[in-house]
Order: sequence, then C-alpha cells, then structure tokens
Amino acid sequence: MRTTPLVALVFNRRHTATATKEAAVELRVSYKKQQKFMATGIKLLPKHWHKGTVVARVDALQINQTLGQLLIDVRKVILQMIEEGNIDIFSIPDRLNRLRVSDICFLDFCEKRAEVRRFGKSTDSKTRYARFMRKFREWGGITEWSDITEEKIIEFEHHLTAKGMKAYSRWNNYHRFLNSFILDAVSEGLLRRNPYKWVNISKEKSSGGLGKHLTPEEFQRVKNVKLSTESLEKVRDVFVFQTYTCLAYVDLAAFDPKKIQEVKGMKVYVGKRGKTKETFTIPLVKPALDILAKYRNKLPIISNVKYNEYLKVVAQAAGIDKPISSHWARHTGATLLLNSGIDMRIVSKICGHSSAKITEQVYAKLLDETVVDAVAGIEKDL
Repeated sequence: MRTTPLVALVFNRRHTATATKEAAVELRVSYKKQQKFMATGIKLLPKHWHKGTVVARVDALQINQTLGQLLIDVRKVILQMIEEGNIDIFSIPDRLNRLRVSDICFLDFCEKRAEVRRFGKSTDSKTRYARFMRKFREWGGITEWSDITEEKIIEFEHHLTAKGMKAYSRWNNYHRFLNSFILDAVSEGLLRRNPYKWVNISKEKSSGGLGKHLTPEEFQRVKNVKLSTESLEKVRDVFVFQTYTCLAYVDLAAFDPKKIQEVKGMKVYVGKRGKTKETFTIPLVKPALDILAKYRNKLPIISNVKYNEYLKVVAQAAGIDKPISSHWARHTGATLLLNSGIDMRIVSKICGHSSAKITEQVYAKLLDETVVDAVAGIEKDL
C-alpha cells in the first residue's frame, strides 16, 4: 500500500463533456483507498486536454501555470502532514487556505472582500465601506493575520472612543465592518477564531429621530426664513421637500417624477429605498408639490457633503443652533407625522421601513415625550 498520498489532475470525471460542452478539471488526492477531489475552477472542452496538460488554447500557458502551482501547494501541505505524522487528505483544502495566508496580509484581504461586499450595493453603502477601509488603514493597528486578537480589538475600540465617536457609531460604522471581514476569513479557513466572540463591544442603539429633528416651530422658521442667496434658497427648498417626503438623501437624489401616481385624487410617490430596497409610499402634500412645481419637477440636488454644509448656514439664518444635516429632514418629517397622530404603520410605509416595529424602535423615545407633553398640556384642566 502506498505510504504517501498520490496527487493528480483529473478531467471530465463525470463523463459529461462533449465536443461542444465543457467539463471540469479537478485535483485528486488518493490515499489508503480514499479519494479527495478539489475544484480548480477550470473547465475545458475535450480537445483542450491531453495527458494532463491544457493544449490548443491561447491561454494554455497561463492555465498550466495555475494548475502547476496548485499541485506544488498541495504537495507542500502533504509534506507538512507527513512531518507532523498525521495525514488527513480531507483537511487539505483548509490547510491549503492557511498556507496561502502568507501570500496576502489581512489588510489586503479586507480590501478584496470590500470589493465583493460593495458590489450591487447602494452608493451610501459603498461610501461606508470606502470610509471604513480608509480610516482602518490610517489607524494601522491591525495589518497582519497575527494582529487579530482580543487585545487589538479593544485597542481599536479605544482608538475610536478617543475620536469622540458614540457607541452606536463605533459599532455601526467600524466594528461591524471589521467583524464581517474576520467572519469571511474564518469561513474561508484563513482564521480559526473570531476575537469579537469574546470582546463585549457596545452596540448601543442610536436615539434615532430624538435629538436629530427640528421641532414644528423650528421647521417653520427654516421654511420661511429670508435667505441671502439663490443657492441657499434652493438648499432650503430641497430640505423642506425632503422633510415632507421623509426621503433619505440617496432616494432624494434619485427622485423620479415619473413615479408619481394619482390615488383617490392625491399625488403619491412610490418607489424603493436605495439602501434597503424596501418599498415606500409617499402622499405628496401641497407644500411638497409647490416646490416641485417651482423647479419644474427637477429638484436642485447637490452633493450630500455640500448639502449638509449649506444646511448649517440655513439653520443659522433661521436662528437655530443645531447641527442639522440631510438626515434631519427624514427624522423631522417622521416626527411631524407621528406628533400629528398618524398611525405608526402609515409612517412606516412612508419611511420605507420593513416593519412598523423598526419605526417604533427608532422613534419610541420621542413618542414617550409626546405623550408626556400631551398630558402636561391638559393637566391644568384635570
């Protein structure tokens, strides 16, 4: 009986190839009457395979080099097993992945995974991945595979805290991304454990609309303030429209008047959120329609960065000392609806939340305060 595993390339093992149908090239490891087949990711027509070699293709040289390197790597793994005194051909794929770790550092692995995870996502999600990678590289505390320890995760948390970030922001914008990349590495056999399992990082929920919305009186001041330039007036008008529609910036920028329908005599804007793909249904009230008419259905959208900068100037002109941004419009609109007695389920549909429970989670504390204010207002009459 052979004492060392036999490694070979196998083509068309299942006999499915025809003159016009490709079949897979696989790597076979045989040992003690057992066999382990490994995919190479290469498929060929029968005419392109001759005695274990790719032929008659313009890329034959590159494919043969790839297959040759795979054979070398697998034999390295087998030699390691022989030195350890324990040959397990079924663990070769995992050990092969670990062998290849030396070819790429963890930071570069994250870059590659970020490219995959960004694919097909909204512009907002892509921006968040890019921001994470930029800030993570600038920190430089975790670059190699050996850096992925509980101590380094805690060090990263201290670094983010020192930047003045709130717990929700630290987790949602940084730890969450790092954790996902580590889980990918574990799944691929590049890491054995995820240190986040043993480190308790706070995931404190954001207060949502509370603290990030304008009161009805403040909103009216923004709506009616006299502004010094046409550019600021356009920004204010977009903010007012965004408030009345509860649209997130990414959906505001993608606003398409062709999606406006008429339901029971009222104009309604229907679409899907760019971030979550959840459907929203937004009845367009007269002030929102007036703004659309003013700009002939083409909102004067500018970049989110510039929009947020100008909004702070608008707020100052209205005598409001709050760091308002585009997302304040969404929260302001939702809180105005809720405070007007609109049912939670209706507000959920307008905001494009997947369920009313999410709306409740975001605005629950605000609603508690609304109840207190309402009772306080009639207390004198009791």
